[in-house]
Amino acid sequence: MRQGLVGGVLVALLLGALPSQAKPVAPLKVVTTIGMLGDVVEHVGGDCAEVMALMGPGVDPHLYQASARDVNTLQKADLILYSGYSLEGQLGEVLERFGEIKPTLAVAPASIDRDTLITVQDSYGIDPHLWMAADLWAQTIPTITEALIEQRPGCADTIQQNAEDYASQLEALHDWIRRSIATIPDEQRILVTAHDAFNYYGRAYGIEVAGIQGISTEAETGIADIREMANVVVERKVPAIFVESTINPRTVQAVINAARQQGQPVSIGGQLYSDAMGEAGTAGGTYLGMLYFNTRHIVEALGGKLPPLPDALNGWAQRWDIATDQTHENASGPGGTNGAHS
Repeated sequence: MRQGLVGGVLVALLLGALPSQAKPVAPLKVVTTIGMLGDVVEHVGGDCAEVMALMGPGVDPHLYQASARDVNTLQKADLILYSGYSLEGQLGEVLERFGEIKPTLAVAPASIDRDTLITVQDSYGIDPHLWMAADLWAQTIPTITEALIEQRPGCADTIQQNAEDYASQLEALHDWIRRSIATIPDEQRILVTAHDAFNYYGRAYGIEVAGIQGISTEAETGIADIREMANVVVERKVPAIFVESTINPRTVQAVINAARQQGQPVSIGGQLYSDAMGEAGTAGGTYLGMLYFNTRHIVEALGGKLPPLPDALNGWAQRWDIATDQTHENASGPGGTNGAHS
């Protein structure tokens, strides 16, 4: 009896001396407003983060209003990330209230030097479409990395490595876009779109931009706006203008009709991603794909020629069956069979 008791004590002592197996940490529940932020979090957080973007494909953040379901989703989040600079419109008030009870961060103001931003003469003050320049959007990576590590310190090494890898991809994408736009003939290097979402793109990559509407889509487009843009198209002999995935194409078609009445042949060069990415499960549903397809449509419609993709983007291109030498048409972006119409 005594021998059995001693044996049991020894076993207990030995088991107590062994290192206990750590319980797996649940992924951090991160809710973002726009998909472009969500995509950064997914790449940086990896398996350590579970990401939900409130605004999906085709959703205009300028006009977005929070639903009861959104509030419930935000309540369940461990971390809330939004872009800021009034991009999210009325949702901003809801986000500010959540900031009083859980970690909530306006990523753009926390990441990007205000002196590098484009100011506008309206209620926004700052043009919020920062993701249109890959080098600028890459500046959100350190902020997001820090926010994730603060909540999941055990994942720090993995998160940091993911952040470095993703930053390298965005750097490569930025250089590829710059080289691509440079192939467009000088006289045709003007990008006419439905609204002013491409100012950072134009500044970063050397192309003049003109939007029929202003920074926000809240304002109505008038007849005078359409006539003014049609005159620009005629004067500059613009061969193609572009619709956007989050905006009704009627104003673009009105400009095309007005320009044609003045004898300028102009067509729709494709549908661009502006305030939202494409469908989940497609190349256009990634931030890399968003800028890739936008650039491809712009360059091809305005008379340029796409250079080969850089090696750093080969993994992304192979995943989505996109030719790195640009020799075949892919159907997972806007204008393809799985994307939006053009």
